[in-house]
Amino acid sequence: MSHPDAALTPRRRLIVGQLVVDDGWPINEVAARFQVSWSTVKRWADRYRAGETMQDRSSRPRHSPNRTDTNTTKRCIQLRLRLR
Repeated sequence: MSHPDAALTPRRRLIVGQLVVDDGWPINEVAARFQVSWSTVKRWADRYRAGETMQDRSSRPRHSPNRTDTNTTKRCIQLRLRLR
């Protein structure tokens, strides 16, 4: 579910994608009509073109190459619990 202040709901994102991809509207005209930025319209049109969902994506990183190793994490937790 999109947040309450979102400029575009998933249903309106679908309409944006259809206008740009299927109906051939210029991105800047669609952006002006829906009062959002050019890059926002481009993002939703690209997702529609790729057949992706119009729902919000998670902001969680897909991978963390510099993540702390498991042993160090466990040791930190043990020390926190023991020393408070």
